[in-house]
Amino acid sequence: MYEHFFQCPYCWEEISVLLDPSVSRQTYIEDCENCCNPIEFSVAFEHGEITEFEAQNIEQ
Repeated sequence: MYEHFFQCPYCWEEISVLLDPSVSRQTYIEDCENCCNPIEFSVAFEHGEITEFEAQNIEQ
């Protein structure tokens, strides 16, 4: 598992997520640990390294 730090698209706080490199492409939704708003993550790995990371707000 990788711990990856990023800025929340809602509250702009730096938070972290744990990413699993055993799945090469993944998209999922998780709430911000600070403001509790839903964030959609798109992550890609190649040879165990992060090649793509996007965290965006879900327009509601």
